[in-house]
Amino acid sequence: MFHIAAALILVAAPGPLDAARAQIETLIRKSGADVAVAFRTLDGRSELFVQPDAEFHAASTMKLPVMIELFRQVQIGTLTLDQQLPVVNQFHSIVDGSPYALKVGDDSDADVYKRVGQQMSLRDLCEAMITVSSNFAANLLIEKLGAAAIQRTTDALGAPGMHVLRGVEDDKAFQKGLNNTTTARALLTLLEQTANGRAAGIIDKPSSGAMVAILKRQRFNDRIPSGLPRGIPVAHKTGEITRIQHDAAIVYAPRPYVLVVLVRGLDDAKRGSALIADISRVVYAASQ
Repeated sequence: MFHIAAALILVAAPGPLDAARAQIETLIRKSGADVAVAFRTLDGRSELFVQPDAEFHAASTMKLPVMIELFRQVQIGTLTLDQQLPVVNQFHSIVDGSPYALKVGDDSDADVYKRVGQQMSLRDLCEAMITVSSNFAANLLIEKLGAAAIQRTTDALGAPGMHVLRGVEDDKAFQKGLNNTTTARALLTLLEQTANGRAAGIIDKPSSGAMVAILKRQRFNDRIPSGLPRGIPVAHKTGEITRIQHDAAIVYAPRPYVLVVLVRGLDDAKRGSALIADISRVVYAASQ
């Protein structure tokens, strides 16, 4: 079992964050989960990390770099958000190119499946991918944008710890261990770049603002937002698969910050969500 105390790094604001450190250690230890935490205020003056470079299955947090690459391609004029894309439930394994289809029962949203045989705009697909975490929308966008292009942009933004290899439910790739993975630090970096609109030459401020607006419309709010006082805007992306619960957020508190919490090892997803909410509550209290 990873020794949390040895891996916890604390910088700045020693009083409140020292107390937060002890509380977070206790929460993680009592949960029995493997947890990574990355926190930094947008002014860069306070940060706290637990296992920031440990690799986790990315689950749906990989949809964040997909959105970033979409806006990058729109920004350079390769695509437009109003461009229509045929809705076809057929994708290709990265192992051998063989086709596979998604099952509506395994997805978090059914609406895109109702549009099979029709067309949807890239804008609407992105909205579905982020706000209701549609796997179908994500796969359509990944095949359109290209996983390699998504990864190049992610690396260029300083987040090589996020690895986007493929779309969702590629069973042949899963069986070979070819999965999308991330670190807490990588997600922190991507959200900081998005929040600050300072990724010169990659993503401009209007694009960053548009992406933040989409992230603020996230409909699954039982993790980081649940640990905050009511009314604080949160722009975030969750992720969940078996024994994995994640949340990565820009928290627009009076002193804004980015918080990423990655959890694995809990069979009960509600326990994972509650743990993330508890860590969020501790971080908010220590940072404001």
